[in-house]
Amino acid sequence: MNLNPLQIVMDSLESIVEGFFASVPQMVIAVIILVLTLLVGRILRAVIRRVMQRTKVRYALITLATNLIGIATWLVGVAIAIVIVVPSVTPAQFIAGLGLTSVAIGFAFKDVFENFLAGVIILGREKMQIGDVIECEGVYGRIENIWIRETHVRRVDGELVIVPNAFLFQNPLRIQTDRNHIRQELIIGVDYATDLPTARRVLKEALDSCKTIDTALERAVQCISFGASSIDFQMLWWTGSQPAEQRSSFDEVAFAAKAALDKAGITIPFPQSTLSLRPEHVPLAFAKAS
Repeated sequence: MNLNPLQIVMDSLESIVEGFFASVPQMVIAVIILVLTLLVGRILRAVIRRVMQRTKVRYALITLATNLIGIATWLVGVAIAIVIVVPSVTPAQFIAGLGLTSVAIGFAFKDVFENFLAGVIILGREKMQIGDVIECEGVYGRIENIWIRETHVRRVDGELVIVPNAFLFQNPLRIQTDRNHIRQELIIGVDYATDLPTARRVLKEALDSCKTIDTALERAVQCISFGASSIDFQMLWWTGSQPAEQRSSFDEVAFAAKAALDKAGITIPFPQSTLSLRPEHVPLAFAKAS
């Protein structure tokens, strides 16, 4: 039996070409299915978004719902396309293969899926919303977007920080704008010779004169410590929770307190030390060498 290598290669190529052209109709149908999947996904996301907006659902939940609808739509569309291109693959086999593949991909892309699940949980939270000002392990700024895998935080200096959702989920998170008001404090010291009731009254009047504080909420001026060079008072008040409102209020209260103490003749001392010389601490005199 004579074997012709060239004939074998030609026969193989001919078989591949015939198989390709034979599967062209299925491939065309699969492409059409994927295009329809894209269109259907967009339509479903738009409908879900509009319906949830009319019912005044939180934006984070709208984002979560539209993302999950998009993922589910693509899974169904890809499954149908694969079954059409490869008729020998049944839906049951596809689901079983998808399960095994998911396990393998899960081990390979553990961090990606961890951020994905954290993103789903974060989007479902009621407390953290787009527009909130947060602080988490040195990351401080306003939330611009919450995606499935990452959160975009705009710092107060304008820089954008892209934070993995798992980082926000696993670490303690402070939300400054959870309420419309936040409490602020200013510690200011007065001279030890000052009459304390007078100092408290002056500081309280200065605090009440500020326009950026919320007078409907509790305000207080309390003596908190005897410092190294001053008696320290703590001024407590409530103002808007936005960073700009906090800075403006702190600035106004500080100026008002300083002006009121100056007008009342009360000194804000700077750190100072008192030296005392006792006979037993006077250094010994050394005789000069002749």
